[in-house]
Amino acid sequence: MKSSTRDQAEGKLHKAKGKLKEVVGRVVMDSELEAEGRDEKIAGKVQEKIGQIKEVLGK
Repeated sequence: MKSSTRDQAEGKLHKAKGKLKEVVGRVVMDSELEAEGRDEKIAGKVQEKIGQIKEVLGK
């Protein structure tokens, strides 16, 4: 698997996990879990964008 494809797939996975943590944190009123979910979701978006940039640059 190409590096760009792997980054995009892992980014989507982190975004999904982050969203799930964020929602669960909100439901159980755990602000730390909610914040952790937001952070992971943002990290997933960044990783996905890195994969897209690598794909454009051909790496």
